[in-house]
Amino acid sequence: MISLILRYGLLAGLIVATPMVWAMLTAKPGEMPLPGMLVSYLIMLVALTAVFLGIKRYRDKVLGGAIRFLPAFGLGLGITTVACVIYVIGWEFSSAYSSFDFVPFYKNVMIESVRAKNPTPAELSKAIADAESFATMYANPWYRMPLTFIEMFPVGVLVSLISAAVLRNSRVLPARAPG
Repeated sequence: MISLILRYGLLAGLIVATPMVWAMLTAKPGEMPLPGMLVSYLIMLVALTAVFLGIKRYRDKVLGGAIRFLPAFGLGLGITTVACVIYVIGWEFSSAYSSFDFVPFYKNVMIESVRAKNPTPAELSKAIADAESFATMYANPWYRMPLTFIEMFPVGVLVSLISAAVLRNSRVLPARAPG
């Protein structure tokens, strides 16, 4: 089961990390290389179809066509965890080697979102202080890496839950008889 978790987790991780790394490494200085949040989460969903495929493969090839919910869910979480680790590695790599500097970009987003609401001087000062606090915390890899991990992990938990619930029914996409 470990080899299956690693194989499908690596596949999902590469599917989600490769476009991000490519976009960040090919971006011109000062250009925002990241696609919108919707596109990023759609890529995550596409990548996490590996969870469904991994559970189905294990159910059909190893268990003879039947799997209970908890083992399927655990398998899905294992695949998700590996994929999220690959995603974090991809983010760290691209952050280190690209011309895109995320922290000033995000600080600006935080401040401008408050400015758009026509804030009082105290509210604006608080937003600037919050942005500076974020930058300080984000510089710490022990803060940054778990934060990056949890961008994708809840999506993987949801995909794992749905996949385990669907695939515990052996009549759903039954294994084909060899022939």
